[in-house]
Amino acid sequence: MIVVKLGGSLYQKPELKLWLATLSKLSKQQPIVVVPGGGPFSDQVRAAQDLHHFSDHHAHHMAILAMAQFGTLITGIKPECQPFYFPVDKTSVPNQLSVWLPDRQLLTQPLLSHSWDVTSDSLALWLANQLSADQLIIVKHCQTYLHSSISELSKLGIIDNEFQKLFMKIPVPSQVVSTQDYQTLSERLADNTMAQHLK
Repeated sequence: MIVVKLGGSLYQKPELKLWLATLSKLSKQQPIVVVPGGGPFSDQVRAAQDLHHFSDHHAHHMAILAMAQFGTLITGIKPECQPFYFPVDKTSVPNQLSVWLPDRQLLTQPLLSHSWDVTSDSLALWLANQLSADQLIIVKHCQTYLHSSISELSKLGIIDNEFQKLFMKIPVPSQVVSTQDYQTLSERLADNTMAQHLK
């Protein structure tokens, strides 16, 4: 099983549909779970917090729902991408291509703090661990960082501040890739280079 985090930056990019097409094809060989970023829905949460000054706890909850909104959008774009509600139904097993629609049950997870330090990056890592995924692929609107450490990626603002701390507790073979890397994804998976990145 592979968990693929599609960053919210793909929301307005043509690559979103190209990634979904690639993942749909690859999911015929093994289950793939998409973790959506928050995209513009998460931006609205930040704007609302700036305006109304509510706590990070409430903002975190709203950002989780923002991910679910983007995920629901993805199911509309790619109907074969089935909704996946873990941990609501822990007995369900993703079949081929699924998209995770997180909800308030995440608020009860002790490993996940309720702050902007935890974004869909860390949530994707947490889910990959929960599902015993073989790999986590984090798709970002940036260049590919084949030899960068987690610390370096965090300092660059490529991944969130909590990812490194969480990775030390629940390591999962992971890699950050560019939005253009859908073109070479199958080759990367075939030669197992995806497992040689984040440290």
